[in-house]
This record gives sequence, structure tokens and C-alpha cells, in this order.
Amino acid sequence: MKKIQVKSSVSAIDLFCGGGGLTYGLQKAGLPIKYGIDADKKCQYPFEKNTNATFICKDVSSLAIDEITSLFGDADIKILVGCAPCQPFSTYNHKNDNPDWELLNSFSKLITALLPDIVSMENVPQLIKFQGGKIFSEFVGDLKDHSYSVSFKTLYGPDFGLPQSRSRLVLLASRLGNIELPKPTHANRHRTVRDAIGKLPPIEAGETSQDDPLHRARSMSDTNLKRIKASLPGGTWRDWDEKLRAKCHTKKSGETYSSVYGRMRWDKPSPTITTQFCGFGNGRFGHPEQNRALSLREGALLQGFPKSYKFFDQKKPLSISKISQIIGNAVPVDIGKAIGKAIIHHIEEVENGGATTKV
Repeated sequence: MKKIQVKSSVSAIDLFCGGGGLTYGLQKAGLPIKYGIDADKKCQYPFEKNTNATFICKDVSSLAIDEITSLFGDADIKILVGCAPCQPFSTYNHKNDNPDWELLNSFSKLITALLPDIVSMENVPQLIKFQGGKIFSEFVGDLKDHSYSVSFKTLYGPDFGLPQSRSRLVLLASRLGNIELPKPTHANRHRTVRDAIGKLPPIEAGETSQDDPLHRARSMSDTNLKRIKASLPGGTWRDWDEKLRAKCHTKKSGETYSSVYGRMRWDKPSPTITTQFCGFGNGRFGHPEQNRALSLREGALLQGFPKSYKFFDQKKPLSISKISQIIGNAVPVDIGKAIGKAIIHHIEEVENGGATTKV
């Protein structure tokens, strides 16, 4: 991992760390993340195996202030980053009935109690409009009430090297002075599905590569095999014979779901990788030319994880569904790296007198 070049001692903690996507990206940028906190025990192996940081299995809402204070130590600059579970704010949660949205309030309470020097929050863009904008406005208001300079914007993943058309809301806040959001690095050359997964060896549905246990594809029913063989890259189920269409396609409500049962295109970024990317019927998750859905490794690569990233202990294997949850829930590595670079640039500005002094 790259070493930070600033003069101050820095300590950073990743809340809701999951399998380490954000931490890995921040470390690649040079930020020294030492601890990750998450309630999901199955995330411990990938987090610690790939980031060399310590995983603490705990519900963020039950964390005591003293616990986090001791983890920060006596560093000059303390940084708290986190991505509260995004499912509550997703367009898929039409009823707004997921209790996990309250974890954002837990994050806010920790911030205002700890007053770390720099805060980063990443989530789905829908958070801004959730419950009429009330939740996000209160979060930003609490930060400003405690002398934070706040910047936020929806960032488009491909503009930062992510081979996936994923948009994420990124917020940066600092008590050291004005802080700028990451600037695009790949606006004129988006990475594609081919760039990310084009060199992997071909496998069939239900098969695992002999060279990589994560390059493993879910098996498919005979009907879905016929459907994917009839599917065109970037096409829809309307390309099929009528006898192959599912019942949902015959309903008016199903007419708009054109991406379901779709193949990706080689020379475009992939669609958003969800926790269900291993299933052909869950979105446009069909391989561009092989007759199967994405493998676990392919989903990870499209999320920005390197090919060397290990998600499970082969002595204690996890199911496809559990690994795909870790991958799909992760903050994309390229977004994490962009956030890390922006934070380091801000610290350098502070050290060189380009921002206001610490409050």
C-alpha cells in the first residue's frame, strides 16, 4: 500500500467496513486505516486478509465513545469514514420500512460526540431525497452545527476508473477548513467490461475455474440457458421467442424491466453490481458472450477489487450468495481511492497554510 506523504500523524477508522472495499481504496491512496468496524462476522476474513487492518465485529449503534477514542490514539489528525447500509435508501425500498436507515443517525451521533477532524460518508444518491430530504439535511446540519465545512456530490464511478456505471453520493467534511471533493480522473476514457474481465478464462454455468476458486458461476436452469442463448449484448427479453418469456414479462408492470435477464456489453461499463449479480434473472448480469451469469470474481473485478483479493478462507468456504453479498455491498475500490486522494490533498493544504486552522 502507498505511504502517506503528509507531515502530521494520521489515524483513520472505517465504520460499516464490510469486506474492505473502502478501506482498501483509502489505503491505496495512502491513508493509514488501522481499524474497521462492522456487525457482519463473515466480513472479517476478507477485511483482515487484504487490508492488514484490524476488524472489530460490533454493531456501530452500540459503540461507546471511549472505545473509538482509544482506537484513534494520539494522532494529530483523526479521520472517521463510513458507508451506512444503503439498502434503506435504495429505489428498491419503496416503503422506506428498513430500520437500518437509523444507522445513519448512529453515525451522526458518533461524529458529533467524537469530533474527528475529517469525516467521509458514501451512500446511494437516493439518500438526498429519502423522506423528503429530511434525513440527509439533518445529517449535514449536525455537521455544520459542529463547525464542519461540508462538501457533497453524486459521483459517477466510470469518471474515476470504475468499470461500472455506478453513481454514489460522496460527502466530505472537515473541521480544518474547506475540503474539496474528488475530481474525475477518467472522464475521457471510461474503463469497460472488457477491460475488467475480458482476459479471464471461460467457464460454464455451474463451473469453477481450476486456477481461481472465486471465478465460479452459478448453475442455470434449462429454461434460463435457452433464454441467455437467445439474448444479445445490451438487448432485452423482447429479443426472445414468446415461449421463453417469463410470466412477469406478460404483465404491464413487467414491461419496463427491460434489463432483467440481460447480457452486458463488452465495450461499455457494466451496470451497477448488486448483491444478486450472480443470478441471470436479477438484472443485466449475463456475461457478454458466455452462456452464464457473472462469476464471483467478475463481480469483484467490476467493483474495482484486484484479482488477488481473497474473499473467503478455502478451509471454511462460504456460499455463493454470502460472498456475492460481501462483494455487492462493498464501496467500490476506485471510489475509495478517489476519496482517499481528496482527503490527503486537503491535509497537505492544511499543512501548507492553505486552509483555516483547526477549530
